[in-house]
Amino acid sequence: MNKTQRREKSTHQAMDVALKALERIEAHEKECGERWAEAVFELKHLRETSDAHSARWEKHSARWEKLAWMVLGTFVATAVVHFVDLVV
Repeated sequence: MNKTQRREKSTHQAMDVALKALERIEAHEKECGERWAEAVFELKHLRETSDAHSARWEKHSARWEKLAWMVLGTFVATAVVHFVDLVV
């Protein structure tokens, strides 16, 4: 085997290795793209679920806040009435 044949053989082997590497890179990119799409879908679903729960909790807390203000107002009104009764 002469120098030219060895060079062609090594060039051919290098091309084979490079093509295999490109095929592996392509498969990896495809797999990562699919995983990324799944992750984006899950994140969107979590955001929508979170927004729905957040709205429900806001309504629930607004009701409890109204009840708390009503209890506090009743307590203050009763205290004022008793204070006025003691003074007068």
